[in-house]
Amino acid sequence: MRTHPPRTHAQRSALVVAAAAALATVSALTLPQSAGAAESSPVGFGAGTTGGGNATAVTVSTLDAFKSAVSGSAAKVVKVSGLISLSGQVDIGSNTTVLGVGSSSGFTGGGLRLKKVSNVVIRNLNISKAVKTDGITVQASTKVWIDHNSLSSDRDHGKDYYDGLVDITHGADYVTVSWNTFKDHYKGSLVGHSDSNASEDTGHLRVTYHHNWFNNVNSRIPSLRFGTGHFYDNYVVGAETAVHSRMGAQMLVQNNVFRDTQVAVTTNRDSDEDGYANLSGNDLGGATTEISQVGTFTSPPYSYTAEPASSVVASVTGGAGAGKL
Repeated sequence: MRTHPPRTHAQRSALVVAAAAALATVSALTLPQSAGAAESSPVGFGAGTTGGGNATAVTVSTLDAFKSAVSGSAAKVVKVSGLISLSGQVDIGSNTTVLGVGSSSGFTGGGLRLKKVSNVVIRNLNISKAVKTDGITVQASTKVWIDHNSLSSDRDHGKDYYDGLVDITHGADYVTVSWNTFKDHYKGSLVGHSDSNASEDTGHLRVTYHHNWFNNVNSRIPSLRFGTGHFYDNYVVGAETAVHSRMGAQMLVQNNVFRDTQVAVTTNRDSDEDGYANLSGNDLGGATTEISQVGTFTSPPYSYTAEPASSVVASVTGGAGAGKL
């Protein structure tokens, strides 16, 4: 029995339109950022990093010009045009943005070092085959954003021929590593260099990794001592051990995809003390986990949107690396 008169066609159409509009509003509020979309500022522990801000950009194409342009602590934006060969590392000053031009600019043979500096942005660079050193070293530095870079070496040499692709050590803090590709390497990203460095590292080493693609990287994806790490929406292919929490580190591992990986997350290898890990929403793809201690880090102190693991592969393969800004 009806308690109201039947709706007319026009009324029904109006209801459908209203419902669609409401659904669109909800979707806009809840759906993650579109695949590969480049943020204008970092999400995660590195939030608030501005680098050189709106300083007038200078473009360089030689090593000497680059070294000169990135020195000092005045606000500066340095664009790298072309592929520059170097040996060892170049030190980057505070309040600096280093930005590659196009899809194939950057450095080969060596890398960049951020030592005792703050507020640095590294974006859109190719950094390859840094012999006996790291592609990017962040040491005793704060407020760092490493975004949309392509980092690689090869696995034709022993595991110590190159060092890390991105290593974060000596009490560095408030770092975001986002939308990068890490490829063909043994030791991907070390956070906290030693079991014996608790006095410097404890209370620091807060790092966010999101939307990175680790492809044929053997281990340290990342390896974290003492600090607090948020690892979400990353794509890991071909690792022996991926996420490694040790020496009391707290890791939140969320909505990642692992393929052809032996151990996705471990807390009990190679250190004097185990770490802690919380896992949620991951697609392990058959990888095992070794969780000896479940941690207390379950909710980061910042706003972010973690897309579901089901869309991570498309987002990351479409959007990570240099040339995608």
